[in-house]
Amino acid sequence: MSTEPLTDVRHEVVVDVPQARAFEAFMDLDRIKPREHNLLSVPLEETVVERRVGGDIYDRGTDGSRCRWARVLAYDPPSRFVFSWDIGPDWRLQEDPERTSEVEVTFLPEGDDRTRVSLVHRHLERHGVGWEAARDGVASDDGWPLYLQRYVELLAEPAA
Repeated sequence: MSTEPLTDVRHEVVVDVPQARAFEAFMDLDRIKPREHNLLSVPLEETVVERRVGGDIYDRGTDGSRCRWARVLAYDPPSRFVFSWDIGPDWRLQEDPERTSEVEVTFLPEGDDRTRVSLVHRHLERHGVGWEAARDGVASDDGWPLYLQRYVELLAEPAA
């Protein structure tokens, strides 16, 4: 039996939509990410995902300020999306890519109209001292479970 601390956080949901729609809805991170999850000193206007490897994920404040908190590491529609987590255990931005973790979201079709969405936040130990606090934060009810709940609710909305 291992006594090593868990360094990954894993969650998954099954949604009643085809794979492509499940992927596209997750890319609408602006509608999933709670407004109070904000490192800016002003209210959050929007969260932007630049849909390409090397792109940024950033928040834009109501005053036009920007806070880049992630980098797109893999963008493989409609099956996979990987991004860095450039927020340290103290909930401040981490500039050193060697001290950041990764979030991988995969979209696996289960028939024509269902998709299993798996989210793995891995390499949390890279954040260094206090990394367990980051792990516990993203695993808490206000972390990835809240994001996935909001994602499921978004997909339940009638199509416009």
